[in-house]
Amino acid sequence: MEENTRILLVEDDKQLAELERDYLSQNGFEVRWVSDGRAAEEAVKEFEPDVVLLDLVLPGVSGLDVCRQLRNFYKGRILFLTGSGDDFDHVACLELGADDFVSKPIQMRVLLARIRMLLRREQTAADEMNSEQELHQLNFGRLWLNKKSREVKFADEVVSLTMSEFNLLWLLASQADEVLDRNYLFKELRGIEFDGTDRYVDTKIVSLRKKLSDSEGSAKRIITIRSKGYLFVSDAWA
Repeated sequence: MEENTRILLVEDDKQLAELERDYLSQNGFEVRWVSDGRAAEEAVKEFEPDVVLLDLVLPGVSGLDVCRQLRNFYKGRILFLTGSGDDFDHVACLELGADDFVSKPIQMRVLLARIRMLLRREQTAADEMNSEQELHQLNFGRLWLNKKSREVKFADEVVSLTMSEFNLLWLLASQADEVLDRNYLFKELRGIEFDGTDRYVDTKIVSLRKKLSDSEGSAKRIITIRSKGYLFVSDAWA
């Protein structure tokens, strides 16, 4: 986790800053140090750190002011280093957008553990977001579907589908390489049983094939399985 992870240390105490920088560097982090809060904003924009370690009391501008400025554009983690035992200061840090704080005197193992915790939390959030996106997206070669936005792209071109066409395509694609019978598709789309004669699903299939360039000659992407239903072929969209 630490490899290639960048930390910006904003600390005016040179001896403490060197100690923290050396310790974190030994544990695999890339660390940059600035001693003045007024230099923090430019350093964040240039260095693009994953975590900012921010001293609460700084010369020229307070750590709280620095945090407020950073949160206008910076989405990474901010961890305050504070010698204050005042709960109001701690609450102010968190309300301004800090993710955590460590009290001085700094215990290096505690600092390392807090940084790792923040990075794990960030990774978990990213994984959950990716998982959520994957649940709502399907991709087969040049075909891409997004259930939330109801968007479809094929060969990098947006395909305009009606709501019912999209719902049918999503049903087929989400169960790719499985034969789905007309009764199942009809019931899922219309909420009633298939009476054996209604051409609703068949008509939508014809429209989908036309819009997805699968209507010339024998269909190869959404194929008819005689007397059974339809099959979405997963490897036919290259």
